[in-house]
Amino acid sequence: MEEKSFYDKVYDAVRNIPEGRVTSYGAIAEFLGRKGSARMVGWAMSNSHTLTDVPAHRVVNRNGLLTGKHHFRPPELMQQLLENEGITVVDDQIQNFKKVFWLPMDKKD
Repeated sequence: MEEKSFYDKVYDAVRNIPEGRVTSYGAIAEFLGRKGSARMVGWAMSNSHTLTDVPAHRVVNRNGLLTGKHHFRPPELMQQLLENEGITVVDDQIQNFKKVFWLPMDKKD
């Protein structure tokens, strides 16, 4: 059996993010045993937008900023998808970030 690629492992982690919650590139990297590889997770996410089952809008930077929004068409779509899940975003910044932040290590809501 072929081992999953790093990108596929990232996508599996992202699929587990509960609706109405977000996580960061760095948290996913750490969960995958690649602490310090947040940029690699970002590269994976920038290639995920052709996959309909990966909720890429739920992955933000460590400060809760929508740094990946330019990969959405239109760019406002990322914020719209988050707001549809009850997350408040002001000036590309998630409000109550600590409250809606989800650690992949927890694997629970």
